[in-house]
Amino acid sequence: MRIARLIKNDVGQVSSQSGETAGDKVDLKLLDPLINKYKGKKGNLIPLLQGAQNLYGYIPKEVFMEISNRTGLKLSDMYGVATFYSQFRLKPVGKHIVRICHGTACHVQNVSKVTEDIFGFLGVKDGETTTDRIFTLETVACLGCCSLAPVMMIGTETYGKLTGKKAVDVIKEIKRKETLESKKSEPSVN
Repeated sequence: MRIARLIKNDVGQVSSQSGETAGDKVDLKLLDPLINKYKGKKGNLIPLLQGAQNLYGYIPKEVFMEISNRTGLKLSDMYGVATFYSQFRLKPVGKHIVRICHGTACHVQNVSKVTEDIFGFLGVKDGETTTDRIFTLETVACLGCCSLAPVMMIGTETYGKLTGKKAVDVIKEIKRKETLESKKSEPSVN
């Protein structure tokens, strides 16, 4: 029971900080094929969590409860795995994940200034998601692109030899494209 309270408090608190509203409903029916595929199979915990995250973009607290109820997996085991491995997310993320390298080469090339400028432009800090859910920012130990320092990745694209202005310009361009796309998808009012 203690772990259920922990999940309710911890995950619920994280969700409320992420911009999720009480009106956001989790469609648990999406889990049916996943649970049917792995129910009763040995070693199903990680595939179930990975599959759930693929469906929702993160693992909502309701999903932990549903998987536990339908498979018999303990909440404590699921939560322990989800919080141990960095691949799992307990809160919604943006459409674009911005990873800013803070390895030695980037540090020497003043990545701290680049990071401050990005955080300032988007109004969020490390690990947070913008209210429009377009960007999630993460500082990472190393992206393995030391010759491009300072460097960031957005999705699979790498941007190197950055200044604060260059980094913000890249993000502004992505935001501009997202805004155009969302306007195209809005129904026209005539």
